[in-house]
Amino acid sequence: MKLKISLLLTLLTLIGCSQKKTEEALEIIPIEHASFVLKTEATTIFVDPAVKANFFNQYGTPDIVLLTDIHGDHLNIETLKSLKIDQNTKIIAPQAVADKLPETFKSKTIVMNNGATKTILDIPIEAIPMYNLREEAKQFHPKGRGNGYLLTLDNKRIYISGDTEDIPEMRNLKNIDIAFVCMNLPYTMTVDKAAEAVLDFAPKTVYPYHYRGQDGKSDIGKFKELTTSESKDIEVKLLEWYP
Repeated sequence: MKLKISLLLTLLTLIGCSQKKTEEALEIIPIEHASFVLKTEATTIFVDPAVKANFFNQYGTPDIVLLTDIHGDHLNIETLKSLKIDQNTKIIAPQAVADKLPETFKSKTIVMNNGATKTILDIPIEAIPMYNLREEAKQFHPKGRGNGYLLTLDNKRIYISGDTEDIPEMRNLKNIDIAFVCMNLPYTMTVDKAAEAVLDFAPKTVYPYHYRGQDGKSDIGKFKELTTSESKDIEVKLLEWYP
């Protein structure tokens, strides 16, 4: 009987270790501004690789490249050409971005416009709208042109805002494990509005990113304070996006 109990405890311990490894398998690697890498043992995803191809290339050939918008801090053709993209790499982009890609990338590109859902390399991906609400800012990001993304990777629902304000489509998200939320003026939104939106959709963990604006960097410390003072269930993690 003691032997059976011992074997059962050992099995439960091994299962617990395995689950812990799975939970910790996702790597989040900030490159700069809107550009970063999501990496598991099985999958490498480049998000808006618009800068520092040499940094991205440290992580090998991407399985998926997510592109959100046409602006130079999200789409840089020369940087894309410098990446270790091969015939198996899938590029996900809205039509406006796909139209700007060179012919050599066309066969690798899967167009997803706002609201589209696809499973790519066993990863469910949804294109979430991203756009400005303020009249004075609508010319920066009109509704329907660019994408945020919601994907399930390593059993985590991950939201990438792209360039947006606190739109209803963000505030109405559910069951988000990890969120990357922009906050910079005049192009996206204030830290106050970003905090309000995050408190509405309540991700387990949020990473402020894309927070360099026209007059310098937004106060992400204030964002963290506004968020965590209202909710103890949301963890705000601050990474180094501007080395």
